[in-house]
Amino acid sequence: MSIRLIAIDIDGTLLDGQSRLPEANQLAVAEAVSAGIEVALVTGRRFDFARPISEKLLCPVTMMVNNGAVVKSNDGVTRLRHLLPVSAAKHVLESAATFEEGMAVVFDRPSENQVIFERMNWEDANRRGYYERNKQYIAFCSPLADCLTEDPIQVMYNGKVEMARAAAAALRALPRANEFSLAITEYEVRDFALVDVLNPMVSKGAILAEWAAMQGYAREEIMAIGDNLNDREMLEFAGVPVVMGNCVSELKTSGWRETLSNDKNGVAVAIKAYALGGTQCA
Repeated sequence: MSIRLIAIDIDGTLLDGQSRLPEANQLAVAEAVSAGIEVALVTGRRFDFARPISEKLLCPVTMMVNNGAVVKSNDGVTRLRHLLPVSAAKHVLESAATFEEGMAVVFDRPSENQVIFERMNWEDANRRGYYERNKQYIAFCSPLADCLTEDPIQVMYNGKVEMARAAAAALRALPRANEFSLAITEYEVRDFALVDVLNPMVSKGAILAEWAAMQGYAREEIMAIGDNLNDREMLEFAGVPVVMGNCVSELKTSGWRETLSNDKNGVAVAIKAYALGGTQCA
């Protein structure tokens, strides 16, 4: 069976180590779309944070953002959405007070007040760039739970890797942990990690499965490319899973195909080899 959908993570995958879009990746995505293959950017980023990347691709792509909680077209039209119930979000915030310095609540809103913090150290090198690129969407509320006037997309934690792992462990131990799911992203070289608390139906793999059913794609017709822990479910679902040469070590133990690193145009290499090169998948 031929590939009909390519699901591509953004950070550490489509973008290089300097968060730039390599021309080779841009051209390979455009070639795939021209060949009739749907391309989806499947990312932990919010839509407005991911949209500048999609615009550089110069071709229509599907945007599966917030680790699959929201699916939009390039122009911002919502196709699917699974929000986190207010009750679950409040429970998380009330139960994770130890980690509140790195907590935020993310909403699906047109512009302002998309990302709400109680407080944040923006001088931290791992956070400064995010603030500069997103400050028009950021607001503050104290206590943070008071911002929950509607169902959010997610509650988000960011911090050092060990702190993020501790936060994830504490959340998994909550008595109401079945009311949400977690998506973990780690960058050990930078000692920085993200923990996203989402609707229990949500993961990159779950949204890929839901979208495939809507579009009539078989799993064997889906290729996924990723590099981090939050990509595991979509790699497990895809008929053709491909990990980046720079991926976290945990993803290298599943026997999946491996392409070059994000600094060596690994996405372009994978697309040409497995989607455009005539390779057939069982």
